[in-house]
Amino acid sequence: MSLVELIGQADERGLAASGLACLDRCVPLLGGDDEVLRPLWADLATDTGSPEQWAGLLDQARGKLGGGGEFGSVEGVPEGAGADEAVSLARRMLEAAPAARSGAEVRAWADACSVAALRIHQLLDPLKDTAGSLDARREGRTEGMSPLVAAELRRQITVLELLAGHGPAGVRPALEVSTEGRRVLRAVVSRRSRRRG
Repeated sequence: MSLVELIGQADERGLAASGLACLDRCVPLLGGDDEVLRPLWADLATDTGSPEQWAGLLDQARGKLGGGGEFGSVEGVPEGAGADEAVSLARRMLEAAPAARSGAEVRAWADACSVAALRIHQLLDPLKDTAGSLDARREGRTEGMSPLVAAELRRQITVLELLAGHGPAGVRPALEVSTEGRRVLRAVVSRRSRRRG
């Protein structure tokens, strides 16, 4: 099943997890540590959380992620390097997170985060896609896909499959998938920063 189809069939918890996982993998661009979104993951794993609790946890995360990232203000990044756009996309994912993890807003957020995370990985991948748009990738056409984008696409699919197959019990393995992706992106960001320095 394609990523677009999985998002179309996902329930509200799956959609919230999908959006949160995309954001979590991109936290290195926002200067966050590995624990900054953990309270939101914990909220997703329970059925006792309220909309007010989710909104409060989001506000806390936004407060902690208010600074720059490993690219700092992104000044001095060579033109065309894509770091400034990557940081901007990550920040928009955080800012656009809905105050409630239910309803049409969470579906729109999950879909937007999916596109943004793939674009970030495309911008930061030293090897470029040889063909195909991100929409084509999300619909299952993956020929010539660069390694970083391919790995991000696989992680997005895996998170949605875990939540569809296991409900709340799928949150923990989805977090593990996201943690792996965050480490990969952090390493990519670190390499780019060293090359700039």
